[in-house]
Amino acid sequence: MTETKSYFFCGIGGSGMLPLAMIVAARGARVAGSDRSRDQGRSPDKFAWLERHGVALFAQDGSGIAPGQTLVASAAVEDSVPDVAAASALGLPRQTRAELNEALFNAAAQGVGIGGTSGKSTVTAMIGWILDCAGRNPTVMNGAVMRNYATPDAPFASARVGGDTLYVSEVDESDGSIALYRPGVAVVTNISLDHKSLAELHALFGDFVAKARIAVVNADDPESAVLFNGDNNLRFGFGEGAAMRGSDFVAEPDGCRFTVNFMATRHDVRLKMPGRHNAMNALAAIAAARALNIPVAQSVAALADFAGLARRYEVLGQAGGVTVIDDFAHNPDKVAATLAAVAELPGRALLFFQPHGYGPLRQMGIELAASFAAGMRADDKLFVCDPVYFGGTVDRSIGSEALVTETRAGGGDAVHLTTRAHCGAAILDEAKPGDRILILGARDDTLTEFGNELLEKLARRA
Repeated sequence: MTETKSYFFCGIGGSGMLPLAMIVAARGARVAGSDRSRDQGRSPDKFAWLERHGVALFAQDGSGIAPGQTLVASAAVEDSVPDVAAASALGLPRQTRAELNEALFNAAAQGVGIGGTSGKSTVTAMIGWILDCAGRNPTVMNGAVMRNYATPDAPFASARVGGDTLYVSEVDESDGSIALYRPGVAVVTNISLDHKSLAELHALFGDFVAKARIAVVNADDPESAVLFNGDNNLRFGFGEGAAMRGSDFVAEPDGCRFTVNFMATRHDVRLKMPGRHNAMNALAAIAAARALNIPVAQSVAALADFAGLARRYEVLGQAGGVTVIDDFAHNPDKVAATLAAVAELPGRALLFFQPHGYGPLRQMGIELAASFAAGMRADDKLFVCDPVYFGGTVDRSIGSEALVTETRAGGGDAVHLTTRAHCGAAILDEAKPGDRILILGARDDTLTEFGNELLEKLARRA
């Protein structure tokens, strides 16, 4: 369906845009794009890689727009943006990222959709890896780099381009686009406050699972209980209500292990990823694969070699006895899960957090602060800089100061320093052997670079 198409991606470097561009390009479409980050000189390696793979890049000034293209742009991109204005002047069709992904997903003979507040990128990658190991040749659309597919020649492997019969993709509830998908297998990792109210989320996820042949749902999550209606549920979790049930969880320095129990069988699972939340992610993936007739033992064997995702508790390295970890945690559930994984092992945590926008702080700042305060141990320290802001008219009246005040009120040791550089200097002054530095946040590719800079400075100091 894409062989004769020509697409222009406005914001092509985005975590959801880049893999989609790679999928349609691999299927024969002509692909061009622009990105404000490129214009501002950020993430040059990513854009150089795109150009080496045949993607024509332009300034975000309308100069790349040409007759015959379909413009792919976020629904939030304003009509005044030059690319959008130029496409409108030419009368070009426009699709959101979700609309293009939905068209590819729904055209496949079997679509596996993964939704939920937290964990969906990891579960998507796990399912894709299991299916790949089983010889099912899936196409996988993800919002994060899958380390099993990342190589020096493909460092931004957030998609796996396989056949067009089996399409595995994370789906997004934050913009309501989850309603567009018609999944054969629908996975719900969990439901909690993020971008929408719980009532809205229950309605969206309820519709999502009702359309599926089989719905794989978290039996341990109270907010997902409203989805337990009908005979199409395969429930996963550690509680008695789960059909795909985990037990005997053990945290290890380089991962975790547990047992999966299904239909009177037991299988020992070993993951290279730490945290009980990743054991839950694995149970979701094993259940989804079982819904596609993959034996549990085969899924367990594949997951032993699953390398995880970039920026999901990714250890960047160690210097002077201090370990630096990069993590995507940015909402209350993700922060809680990351801090729970940190607490499973000894050593103080020095947490750096860059909020992913002023809007999210207004929406869930109190809940974020509560997660930090509840998850931090007595010696842990939190350093917060100002939120991500790349321009625009967003209301900036509530900032990081409010988050820090609420965290302190809950008993957490937190400080607000306006810039990332100031936070980095304070963290380095504080760091001692045995500590772990965690870089937390979303919507900013340079956070990994920041973590590597701290690691280099620690090495020089050592």
